[in-house]
Amino acid sequence: MKPSPYAKPGAIAGVRPTGSRPGLMRQPTAEERRRAQRVLLRMPVLVHIANKPEAIQGFTHTVSATGAMIILKEGIPQGTKFILENPRTQQKVEVNVARPPQMNQEGSLVPVEFLSPAPLFWNIVFPPNPN
Repeated sequence: MKPSPYAKPGAIAGVRPTGSRPGLMRQPTAEERRRAQRVLLRMPVLVHIANKPEAIQGFTHTVSATGAMIILKEGIPQGTKFILENPRTQQKVEVNVARPPQMNQEGSLVPVEFLSPAPLFWNIVFPPNPN
């Protein structure tokens, strides 16, 4: 029997090597660990914080089925819960600030997560999660 031109030297036909595959041993990337796909979407939002009479205007940087990264003039501390409103649909959802905000040239990037599932809050269809 003639060996295959694709066979590796020392390999036995029909027997798979038992060594580990390096591609399967690496740590997943941040993108692969995400719970949901992110979509770049810039749209207005309103932030309703308890004991504040006026809603704070902001806009989204990215959105997902589980939350968003919103941009506000001032940051909101991690752990703060508030009501986020989509002014286009007038739908409201309770959110939590997931991590400390970071500053960029447009303002404060505030990562929020929905406290209960609201996959239709952004009124868009998300791509399927490849994980």
